[in-house]
Amino acid sequence: MSNGRKTLPFFAKLHQKQPKLAQKLSLITSTSTIAANSLLVGVPVIGAGVTKMLTGSKRADDTVIGITNHWLQTNNLLIDKVLPSKDWRINLPDNLDPNGRYLLICNHQSWVDTSIIQYISEGVLPITRFFTKHELIYIPIVGQTFYFLDFPMMKRHSKEQIAKNPALANRDLQEARRACNLLSGKPFVLLNYLEGTRFTAEKHAKQNSPYRHLLKPKAGGLALALASLGQQIDGILDMTLVYPDGVPTYADLWSGKLRRLAVDIEFIRPNDALLEALKNGKYESDDTVKAQMYAWLDELWQAKDAKIDALLNDFDPKNNPSK
Repeated sequence: MSNGRKTLPFFAKLHQKQPKLAQKLSLITSTSTIAANSLLVGVPVIGAGVTKMLTGSKRADDTVIGITNHWLQTNNLLIDKVLPSKDWRINLPDNLDPNGRYLLICNHQSWVDTSIIQYISEGVLPITRFFTKHELIYIPIVGQTFYFLDFPMMKRHSKEQIAKNPALANRDLQEARRACNLLSGKPFVLLNYLEGTRFTAEKHAKQNSPYRHLLKPKAGGLALALASLGQQIDGILDMTLVYPDGVPTYADLWSGKLRRLAVDIEFIRPNDALLEALKNGKYESDDTVKAQMYAWLDELWQAKDAKIDALLNDFDPKNNPSK
């Protein structure tokens, strides 16, 4: 579906007549509003989160989710009202459920990716959680909210650290299982960037990746999510995200320079035998299952590579409104 939302006439006209001034004003308006809103919701979300941790209260959990939804809706409203007209081509399945339970995979290019996912999810999908770095917990308000929302927060240990202390190898698995178990019984989207890091040409070359637009996929996180939550999920979603004018920064998004993008989401699933084996937790213990999992991901990644080419080709390179 195409994005048919309206923009505020003042900003739309300003971006047409004085684009440089409009970009500065959009950036200032957006970032100051987000900062103020974050400070406003900080105390109640931390209070509800601590109550949830101490008591296990469902009401406190619902409060954290409700406050977060308000925060996300404010961000999405800024995208609609403060940024200029956009050529954002968004294709979603018709049968998504805002109260559903989904695992989501996506290619990863920018920190902006997650903001785009939250934007297109409003009203059609639950709040998206994702595997993230444990260090983010120290970011005021945002990091604590991630934890209270049961984001899997991973500590990446080097081979040297694990060699000195083998117990470190299992801590990320324990954290992921903890977070996945806490999602049980509630609506969720659990996002996994299978590439494990943002795509860059340097990383692509270092990996000698066989894909044109993608790094090699990693299977462990998705396999763990299927083992922990697979019996509950309504489906696995594959999201392909394309920025035809180059990878954007957060400043590009909030100043209005991100004028064109494409998003395509579709349902996917491995064959029944592999899916059942993954749900039963056989990825780690059965080398045959692991090999089948990687073969399936290779097929997905080849198809995603071709889809990225097709989405890019749909844009006219001469028609970039930000230039």
